[in-house]
Amino acid sequence: MKRCWLCRAGLLLLLLSAALWLYWPALYRPAIADSVLPMSPAQIERGAYLARAGNCIACHTQPGAPEYSGGRRIATPFGDVYSSNLTPDVDTGLGAWRAADFYRALHEGRSRDGRLLTPAFPYPNYTRITRADSDALLAYLRTLPPVRRAPRAAELRFPYNTSLALQLWRRLYFRPAEFAADAQRSASWNRGAYLVDGLGHCNACHARRDWLGGVRDSRAYAGGEIAGLDWEALPLTREPPLDDAQAGEWLALLSSGVSQRHAVSGPMAEVVFHSLQYLHREDLAAMIEYLRSLPGEAQTPKPDRINARLLQTLQQRGEQVYGEHCADCHGEQGEGKPSHYPALAGSRLLGSPSPANAIRIVLYGGYPPSTAANPMPYGMPPFRPQLRDEDVAAVLTYVRSAWGNQAGAVLPAQVAKR
Repeated sequence: MKRCWLCRAGLLLLLLSAALWLYWPALYRPAIADSVLPMSPAQIERGAYLARAGNCIACHTQPGAPEYSGGRRIATPFGDVYSSNLTPDVDTGLGAWRAADFYRALHEGRSRDGRLLTPAFPYPNYTRITRADSDALLAYLRTLPPVRRAPRAAELRFPYNTSLALQLWRRLYFRPAEFAADAQRSASWNRGAYLVDGLGHCNACHARRDWLGGVRDSRAYAGGEIAGLDWEALPLTREPPLDDAQAGEWLALLSSGVSQRHAVSGPMAEVVFHSLQYLHREDLAAMIEYLRSLPGEAQTPKPDRINARLLQTLQQRGEQVYGEHCADCHGEQGEGKPSHYPALAGSRLLGSPSPANAIRIVLYGGYPPSTAANPMPYGMPPFRPQLRDEDVAAVLTYVRSAWGNQAGAVLPAQVAKR
């Protein structure tokens, strides 16, 4: 009897300890002071720039709807969520929000009523945003035309739709924090860290996540699948790091969507269109300086585990398809045409272990964004109407192993899935 009582007491103590561990951050929350929100033209202009840097419009605008009115579906591995209304409508938007409410949402991931927000809203990044920048963002959002649009409830599967699951996720992966400059680094490096890790929330797409959707620092920019979009985000870190010439290519790519050898497409084209093309050149250079300093993973090619005869057949057929459909634009040796058609020799996209992006571009076309620096970009037409799955697999197998490229073969079954 005594042993049974001790077991129950131990179990109760264990449960209480687990509950305290889980809910302690919610019980101990420092108060956030409210403030009178400055609405000067300079403050509003600053907020508009910050909204561009954070690419807020991309998630908070549904196609065909007023800007920032929310309702856009955001797919996650755990179900769908829908973005909120950021216009100053009093009943359905931010019209009744105080400056402290808005900062709490960014800094703590809590809504005005204290409700926990899902991390599809990237507060693990936004927690680093300064209070001054938060106030400037809200000042800008208050100048938008109010739109009455009630938020749509999230459609998460059980148990991910429970408060307990969200609380556990936050306890494992989230701590409210403030950006702290590294005194050993330059002002430019620190500005880049603030934009990349915080406001720009780059690892929302470019992280390699675990099975619960969490991000560890060592994998924050290692690249990975973008949930619900069928695209892969390429790694933002490299081993060896970018040299100065490659950094210059990145600067051109982020500011215009194209460079001498590369072009963005898919979700990254949307980021350049809505956000990066509007950033000051100094800010883009700071972001690249920061990313260059991060450790990367060396990409070691893996040998193809397919029949040698099949590999030879794919490469031979691929070389023929390339000559018929690709060489006119991309060159006989994959050299491309500077600022028009991206080079395929040495392409990071083709060198990726996953052929997902390359398959999508061949099937559905590749379209850089129209930007101020490149208003009429050259696009690649979709080849799905012309090529069979076997032909697409063959040409990708060829270009991923030609001209110094060392990526693996692509099989027709992989193409068929897209």
